[in-house]
Amino acid sequence: MKERVKRDSSRRSSQPLRFAHPFYTSQPVAARKPVPGVGTRLVDHIKGNLEPIPAPTRTPSMTLADIIGTQGSMDIENSGAIRFHAVGDTGRSANSPQGDVAQAMQADFDVSKPANSPAFFLHLGDVIYGPNKDQQYRPEFYEPYVHYPGKIIAIAGNHDGEVFPQTDPKTLNAFLANFCAASQKVPPIAGTIYRETMNQPGVYWLLDAPFVQIVGMYSNAAENPGFISGTIPGQAQKTWLNKTLQSISAQRKAGARKALLFATHHPPFTAGGHSPSTEMLTDIDSVCQQAGVMPDMFLSGHAHSYQRYTRELTYNGRQLQIPHIVAGTGGINDQAVPQATGQKTGDHTFVKSMKGYGYLLLEASNSNFTSTMFAVDPTTKARTAFDKVSVDLATNRAG
Repeated sequence: MKERVKRDSSRRSSQPLRFAHPFYTSQPVAARKPVPGVGTRLVDHIKGNLEPIPAPTRTPSMTLADIIGTQGSMDIENSGAIRFHAVGDTGRSANSPQGDVAQAMQADFDVSKPANSPAFFLHLGDVIYGPNKDQQYRPEFYEPYVHYPGKIIAIAGNHDGEVFPQTDPKTLNAFLANFCAASQKVPPIAGTIYRETMNQPGVYWLLDAPFVQIVGMYSNAAENPGFISGTIPGQAQKTWLNKTLQSISAQRKAGARKALLFATHHPPFTAGGHSPSTEMLTDIDSVCQQAGVMPDMFLSGHAHSYQRYTRELTYNGRQLQIPHIVAGTGGINDQAVPQATGQKTGDHTFVKSMKGYGYLLLEASNSNFTSTMFAVDPTTKARTAFDKVSVDLATNRAG
């Protein structure tokens, strides 16, 4: 009898799941029986299938002079403000909405006024989708930006880090070759297109530029959600973030105050097509609390839409308003955002969204940090200012 019970139990444990999603259930986590090999939450399965983070090749810090040269950096500092582009989720081709967005971005440059032109383009991740990434850099990166005058720096997205055993067996290999090369040089894959590789120190970094400091983080290769640390990724990125923010905090106490921008591919807040990365934000918040500094703005991609949220916090006795912007509108495709304007969830409020394509133009000065979203119509090629938010750096209030 005992043997029969044992066999029946074994048979039950190997039965197929009722649904493809193991937790398609109304049961709360505390009441669930563990699914073999998964646990009680799908996020446990995700955490067990993340990718390791490649170690930086040098100290993960760079200056604007490292990207555009000393004279270019000095000219921007003397102009009183820095401007730069940002958008993510491109990965198509020149003859697609990606090419239309790239062409629209070119209009922000003035060859007679280089100091007032965008200093660079911050790519928010998912440069290349699908297999054969090293071969796809030409049609999906070098060709679409063949006429874009600015340098391009990047954080990696989940598709940049995904692994395909036959074509992309090593995570981030193509991204590292094109954005974290030993030096700036035209790679063979670019052919006759003159665009040099970028020589970032790694997939996470600090850019200390005139008027703005940008903390770029790698939120790993999961489709949803993002993580900056964990058992597989390790703690190196989080430890680095702590040291970096401690240094920025010390600079501020000494009187040197710049706009502070955080960038991760996976967004802390999002609706429509993807889920928010709550644990990632908790991880980042814990470091911010230790260091005594919060970002002035937070950019992400991943969701193929434009979304803006305002996060309101009481921090060190001050009322902060931090814009969280999702700009995954670089060209791959567009997604609707089924959320009502003004909807408040916890400490953040949904402000505005857009289904379509476009890019951000950001500007930082000694007193303000502003982001403007330009919508791009692939049919008419017209660009239109769709949304704008500005942070007063003295009061940390957004408007």
